[in-house]
Amino acid sequence: MKAPDILKAIQPVISMFEELSISYYIGGSIASSIYGMARATLDVDIIADIKIEHVSLLRKQLEEEFYIDEEVIKDAIKKLSSFNLIHLETMIKIDVFIHKPELYAEETILRRRKDTIEDSKGTLEFYFSSPEDIILNKLQWYDDGGRVSERQWLDVIGVIKVQGGNLDKDYLRKWGRELSLYDLLKKAFFECSVDI
Repeated sequence: MKAPDILKAIQPVISMFEELSISYYIGGSIASSIYGMARATLDVDIIADIKIEHVSLLRKQLEEEFYIDEEVIKDAIKKLSSFNLIHLETMIKIDVFIHKPELYAEETILRRRKDTIEDSKGTLEFYFSSPEDIILNKLQWYDDGGRVSERQWLDVIGVIKVQGGNLDKDYLRKWGRELSLYDLLKKAFFECSVDI
């Protein structure tokens, strides 16, 4: 997937989120590529605090460029789950996860970081998950998937290797324990020859 295609797909969605004052951040493999080792990805993960009152306007503004289903979005909001948008020109899938009113989820949105994606036409700024939260979220996906996804594991290793001493290890230790991921966190840091 080319960076210009990713930008073409996410820019209208993020613009609408910002216009409607919807807090969001980009996570998943795009965020781990920003702060770790770059790799190709087939979709985009966005976490967003979308409310029912936003849905109708989102659909109206995005339906020309995206496959978007208003009822599916409303159902995702009610169930605090996720829904998909498909950018029709590039066929890039955007998985939008509804922000959950939980302590850890609140921390992640407070710790999000503004960073850039560049292409030949210029640079665009977006909010991304913090490197620490990328590590914790990828470990959670790895654990939930039966600890077999090499892709998730390598994304974690990549962020640790690139960020190294810049990581907030107190935060990682705290939430690693709270989320029952501390054994995986220690294993990942050991594999990178970095102290946790």
